[in-house]
Amino acid sequence: MDQAPDVTEVAEALRMSIGLFLRRLRQVQAAGELTLPETSALVRLDRGGPATPSELARLEQISPQSMGATLGALEARALIERRPDPADGRRAVMSLTEAGRQMLRHRRDARTQQLARALSAEFTRLELNQLMAAAPLIERLAQRI
Repeated sequence: MDQAPDVTEVAEALRMSIGLFLRRLRQVQAAGELTLPETSALVRLDRGGPATPSELARLEQISPQSMGATLGALEARALIERRPDPADGRRAVMSLTEAGRQMLRHRRDARTQQLARALSAEFTRLELNQLMAAAPLIERLAQRI
C-alpha cells in the first residue's frame, strides 16, 4: 500500500527546491536590467494599478525612503509616471508607462526563454510532463500560503 509522504518533508523539499530555482533565475541579469526592488514595484503597479508611493512601500514592507529611491530610478527611466492624486492633489499616484509594460514583458519573455532552453537541453518528455502536471499544484500551494 502506498503511504502518503510526510507533509513536513514535502514542505522542506519544496522550500529548498523552489528557493534554489528562484535564486538561480534571479542570478542571470542582463546589462541595464532592473533590480529586484524595481521589478517588484513595476509588477505591483502592473497587477494592482496606480498607487501612491506610501501604499507601495507598505505593500512591499520597506521604508518610504527606500521606495522613493526605487520609484525615482524607475521614473528616470520613464518606466513609471507620477500624477497628482485626483482625490488629494498633495499626494502623487504612480502608474506604469507603456515602456514599463514593455520592460516587464521583455523580462518575462527572457526568463521564459531561459527556462525553455534548460528544459529542452536537460529533461526527458516524461519529466516535462511531470513538471507540467506539477505547475498547477505549485500555483495552488502558493495561493494558500
